[in-house]
Amino acid sequence: MDLGVITEMANQVTVSTSDHASVSSISLFSALLCGCIVIGHLLEENRWVNESITALLIGLVTGVVILLTTKGKSSHILVFSEDLFFIYLLPPIIFNAGFQVKKKQFFRNFMTITLFGAVGTLISFSIISFGAIILLKKMDVGLTDIGDYLAIGAIFAATDSVCTLQVLNQDETPLLYSLVFGEGVVNDATSVVLFNAIQNFDLVHIDGTIALKFFGNFLYLFLASTVLGVATGLLSAFVIKKLYFGRHSTDREVSLMMLMAYLSYLLAELFYLSGILTVFFCGIVMSHYTWHNVTESSRITTKHTFATLSFIAEIFIFLYVGMDALDIDKWRFISDSPGKSIGISSILLGLVMVGRAAFVFPLSFLSNLSKKFSHEKIEFKQQVTIWWAGLMRGAVSMALAYNQFTSAGHTELPANAIMITSTITVVLFSTVVFGLLTKPLVFLLLPQQGLKQQMSSIDDPTSPKSFLAALLGSVHGSEIEEPTSIPRPSSLRVLVTSPTRTVHYYWRKFDDAVMRPMFGGRGFVPFIPGSPTEEPNVHPF
Repeated sequence: MDLGVITEMANQVTVSTSDHASVSSISLFSALLCGCIVIGHLLEENRWVNESITALLIGLVTGVVILLTTKGKSSHILVFSEDLFFIYLLPPIIFNAGFQVKKKQFFRNFMTITLFGAVGTLISFSIISFGAIILLKKMDVGLTDIGDYLAIGAIFAATDSVCTLQVLNQDETPLLYSLVFGEGVVNDATSVVLFNAIQNFDLVHIDGTIALKFFGNFLYLFLASTVLGVATGLLSAFVIKKLYFGRHSTDREVSLMMLMAYLSYLLAELFYLSGILTVFFCGIVMSHYTWHNVTESSRITTKHTFATLSFIAEIFIFLYVGMDALDIDKWRFISDSPGKSIGISSILLGLVMVGRAAFVFPLSFLSNLSKKFSHEKIEFKQQVTIWWAGLMRGAVSMALAYNQFTSAGHTELPANAIMITSTITVVLFSTVVFGLLTKPLVFLLLPQQGLKQQMSSIDDPTSPKSFLAALLGSVHGSEIEEPTSIPRPSSLRVLVTSPTRTVHYYWRKFDDAVMRPMFGGRGFVPFIPGSPTEEPNVHPF
């Protein structure tokens, strides 16, 4: 037989074996995802466990089984990839959060959210970095570059907004949810921007010019990312409103919404902006305009499609983090000094707690100074809950740590291996322990919060999440009619003491007069048979 034919047959056998291994891994992972969903459903009423913790624990158990099966060679069936996380898993989670968020509650607390998410992250980053430089150098970890210590600050300043979705309920605690999750989204974006800036700037010779450029780049990324997300959302609303895809095919308008949402994230990454901020604000704009321009069947389809994709991505992330935590290659480097790894993890966890406390309580005090009414202020018990719920670290911290301390998911340096294992330890401990105790803490500190807020859970009928409630109930008191009950500011003092409310008032006037007639939205789509709006009593142009 010809040697070339033999070689080709051998290659085909190798490819076939590789394909079979991939199919086996994906099949097992899919089965684990199904198991997480079933177990999560059975534990739905449990006040301690949520689905993220369930997936994490199942991942740990599966990792142990794989370790025993492979005789200690491997603990996971998929290799961790930053691209898998940042390009495929994170976008649907963040977009759905923006798409489902109660816009009224979010923008009412927008200044506080920005204060916590941007300024608070910078404070936390500074404290963690400074503490790492002092304490980790004393432990002789082996890190010599100042950039590594600053990267540690950015890595552990990133909260886990994904886990926040699981432990806090938007309907039961809307204020806490909007503050903690809104802060989490801005925090993640800020941490990623800080991390990228640390890698791009010369940190050996820091002076006033470099610091000013750093701040200018930081501000540019924030503004440009937000504008890109808003522009993409408005473009989708305008196209769908003008072309009426729903007259011929609801599949086309649903597909266009999904693709343009994903396109906003990819464009942000393409232009080196913050994809997290971009896709979040794209989701908010799409829920405010685009979602109301499609047919009713498409509204229900998009609502459940986005929620399903987000749900699967969340479970996937926690399941994999649990499996990857037992990767034997990383732990082999610290087998001779386990005490040092535990000490480093404890120091990092302590710095995370101190860094968060250093901004939550002072910034809450500053935020309360601008609130005119007592019910708008953040009470001390709520501040404690906000501090505690934001202590969890998750996949963003893992991905940034892999970026800084590994190459293609592997490392040969003991110092880098110690930092990876310490990051894994902090993520596991904070997710499981803090995550387990968050729900009981909310019930303990705010026992009546859930009952009170459940009665007002349909106060934002323009949000897709409350779509069915809006169909079943009256729309009186919605955000379309509310501006008439908000008095105009009569003095500069009113503008200073309640800036978000006055801005909200003027925004609604501008929205009704300019934005909705142009881009559509609830009550501003003309009635045409087969068009998105099927109610004849809507406002004409």
